[in-house]
Amino acid sequence: MEIQLIQKTIYELRGHRIMFDYDLAMLYGVETRVLNQAVKRNSELFPEDFMFQLTMVEWEFMSSHFVMTSSTKRPKTALPLAFTEHGVTMLATILKSKSARQMSITIVRAFIALKRYIQDHSEFSEKLRLLEEKFDKQFDDVYEVINYLLKKDNQEVQQQSRKRIGFKSEQTGK
Repeated sequence: MEIQLIQKTIYELRGHRIMFDYDLAMLYGVETRVLNQAVKRNSELFPEDFMFQLTMVEWEFMSSHFVMTSSTKRPKTALPLAFTEHGVTMLATILKSKSARQMSITIVRAFIALKRYIQDHSEFSEKLRLLEEKFDKQFDDVYEVINYLLKKDNQEVQQQSRKRIGFKSEQTGK
């Protein structure tokens, strides 16, 4: 399976990059309930920083942001397990098949590629922020001049369109 496809199943939650149990089950080629049973049998291998269960609020928030599996496979009341990168690695130790171990390697590579991508783009974002700071002042000056000219033109138009009031003198014609 291609790393980019796996990366699409990685989400950010509680300050961790996570994958849901149903996505991992699909990738490993097992049913979600089988994966979760294996995790429960080996719960000591999955501390809170490796795996956690979503709250109802988190689940509703997350499910409102992407298309979920059918409600028969994952009813809204069945809260999924979320596995961090370390939890995904730990799954390889409890899922014994060769294909599961190969998939674990691919998934870890997807996490690594995602980290590199974020690092590369964070450096770019910082450079962009510095450029914006540098040129924002110049653009502020340009906008100030444009606004001044627009106000000045607007005032001149208003003065020209006003009717003059007062007496007209025959000598000046005003």
